[in-house]
Amino acid sequence: MIYFDSAATSFQKPASVAAAMWEALASMSSPGRGGYPAAARAADTAFQCRSELAEMFGLKNPEQVVFTLNATHALNIAIKSLVPPGGRAVVSGYEHNAVTRPLEALGAKITVAATPLFDSKAVTDAFDRLVVPGTDAVVCSHVSNVFGFIQPVEEIAAICRSRGVPFIVDASQSAGVLPLDMEALGAAFVAMPGHKGLYGPQGTGALLCREDVLTRPLLEGGTGSQSIQQRMPDFLPDRLEAGTLNMPGIAGLLAGIRYVRRGGLEKILAHEKHLTQMAVQGLETLPGLRLFVSPGLRNQTGVLSLTAEGVDVENMGSALAERGIAVRAGVHCAPYAHRTVGTLDTGTVRISFSDFNTPEEVARLLRAVQGVLGRAF
Repeated sequence: MIYFDSAATSFQKPASVAAAMWEALASMSSPGRGGYPAAARAADTAFQCRSELAEMFGLKNPEQVVFTLNATHALNIAIKSLVPPGGRAVVSGYEHNAVTRPLEALGAKITVAATPLFDSKAVTDAFDRLVVPGTDAVVCSHVSNVFGFIQPVEEIAAICRSRGVPFIVDASQSAGVLPLDMEALGAAFVAMPGHKGLYGPQGTGALLCREDVLTRPLLEGGTGSQSIQQRMPDFLPDRLEAGTLNMPGIAGLLAGIRYVRRGGLEKILAHEKHLTQMAVQGLETLPGLRLFVSPGLRNQTGVLSLTAEGVDVENMGSALAERGIAVRAGVHCAPYAHRTVGTLDTGTVRISFSDFNTPEEVARLLRAVQGVLGRAF
């Protein structure tokens, strides 16, 4: 199988990730639950992982890094800490259901900054117009999971700061690919998965929290601290980390983060964009395809969506799978994005690259797509 679905989860991982997880299983218990060596090793690993994330994303205090199950879990905490039932939120036109479903569950009034694809100025202008006093939170994906559109979060953050509105960044598609400085942004929260661009295992994620922002736990229970008290602690990370931490997952995430930091974000992004450009150049020559591409990939990461005239996207995805090519077809848990671009009725076939893909794999992708289209027509 050739894997081009890294926007869902990275499949190929550094060998160090599996090795770290096995070591954790063999040598670590639970942090904060005892003074013996296995507990101490777990506590040290958890702190190292928090510290790496804090350094990587411009957060001064590692204790403000909260481990979560995934980005969806992190976004639920962030949104429900800021938006009360019936509150008001402004979101981009490219949000994932991990943002919009929690807001709908709160009965929030959602204002959508829907703008043309790959038009950064239009996004900035829309938020400038829509973020008004009384807005409880602004939520924006740094990169669209469907189209790879890099949204201008720095400009949106400046708008939020000027109006005293808390800003939540969904870094699901950018963590490990694009730089993000939380202190410079002044964001209230930054949410991310561990299992995509950070190359950690599934079941890992993180929520970065600004120190002066009040948080609301989704879960209550054991923390290993203040055990006599029957309320959750009022300090992070304990306030938001009920129950036993996933130490094999955190150890694997730490190894993945170190892989990314050693390789460098710029190098990884350049590699993924090079492969994307190769795919675009080949696909542009095939009949009946519509590619969603920013000129020169200027505002785009290594995520490419397409449709084929007269071909159902699900059928196309299945046909590619029969040829050993793994892509994602459908609406990608992001109906807002598809509605904004006009593909809600059809969905798209999404091709997404990672640091482990190669030009040879792209060449095989192009042959496979050509074969599918030849059969369709």
